[in-house]
Amino acid sequence: MANLIINGGVPLRGRIRPSGNKNAVLPMLCASLLTAEPVTLTNVPAITDVTKILDYFRTLGSEIAYDAEAGRLTVRHPKTIGRSAAENLPLGIRSAVLLLAPILFRAGHLRFDIEAKGCTLGIREIDPHITSLTTFGAALSQAEGIDLTLGERPEAQSIWAEYASVTATETFAMIAAVADGQSVLTNAASEPHVQALCRMIGDMGAGIEGLGTSRLSVTGTDRLGGTVQRVPDDHHEVATFLAFGGVTGGRITVETDIVSEMPLILEQFGKLGLEFEHGPGEVTVVGWTREVTPPLTAQMTAKIEAAPWPYFPADLLPQAIGVSVGCTGDVLFWNKVYEGALGWSSELLKFGVRAHLSDPHRLIVFGNNRLKPAEVEAPYIIRVVVGLAIAAMQIRGRSKILKADPLRRAHPNLIENLSRLGADIAWESV
Repeated sequence: MANLIINGGVPLRGRIRPSGNKNAVLPMLCASLLTAEPVTLTNVPAITDVTKILDYFRTLGSEIAYDAEAGRLTVRHPKTIGRSAAENLPLGIRSAVLLLAPILFRAGHLRFDIEAKGCTLGIREIDPHITSLTTFGAALSQAEGIDLTLGERPEAQSIWAEYASVTATETFAMIAAVADGQSVLTNAASEPHVQALCRMIGDMGAGIEGLGTSRLSVTGTDRLGGTVQRVPDDHHEVATFLAFGGVTGGRITVETDIVSEMPLILEQFGKLGLEFEHGPGEVTVVGWTREVTPPLTAQMTAKIEAAPWPYFPADLLPQAIGVSVGCTGDVLFWNKVYEGALGWSSELLKFGVRAHLSDPHRLIVFGNNRLKPAEVEAPYIIRVVVGLAIAAMQIRGRSKILKADPLRRAHPNLIENLSRLGADIAWESV
């Protein structure tokens, strides 16, 4: 494990490019298994989950050419993938669920331990994935974990999902891409990373309609081809750099090609007093008033709610909370996605923050806090490490974030990049 040491109160200034989106690159990597032709990805973030997926590919006999510094990766999988591949999944990462559809299709068999873990965000169901695969014709046995067998090419299906799950939508898209006929998913997730996967599958030869909507239609093909794809920039990281710049009294310009995805995100951070300027292919944070924009409905508290896209992303709520601790007004944060994602708020109290966890989904952060540096402990949630760092960065003095390793799962070189922007921040090995 490693800790982060932060000496706050230092303005950050400069220009920066975000890394590729973790939540896009992982399903895109898994989808490469649907073909035996070469697949090339650019703007690949050098994160630990990518390394683990590639290690798994090597056990399959896949050819891999990876330049981590350049962010360029080419993989070519063998024409035949044996049944043993289905019993050797990298279960240490939550993204292992994204291997289910392609491995089942290529190997015809799948054995999966449902105890695979990722961030500790509460209960995260495997049921929608299994339901999708069995609907497409996989035979299920639960003698020891989950055991699935697919005897022949799946037939197209129509599914109406209980809720808009990102990874379940991605599982549907991958199995539908190789099915015979046109499949339809109603109540599909539409996040930018889901759209990136669907564009990739479309370029590989499947027919895609309804991109970015709640009704996704996929026309399968009996043979997907190779492709070259750019992993989109990470909108979480765009907002993160802007937040760091604003709360430190600095000025940071983020160069990115996903400005079109940022309006609601910037609007919600604007409620917390952050001020932005826009230019072609870039966003700049130019100030922080610390004032919370009050709602016109006088009886209500200012509110930021996170829900499936196109709502404000749940993975950006910790960063917004980190900003809010220095604001002059009260803010209600409402996570409508995860029931265990706000328990870390007790760590904010160590910074002198006055906050109240109303229930597992709602947190109130009160304004006009008398902040002080502190030693806090991060749970195993990537973005919470970032949220705690944003809080610490605005407080003059030395703070420490214990168990900050999860940061490396999504934000490669974030600490080095912050240092180049002027931050006094460093890893401490333990």
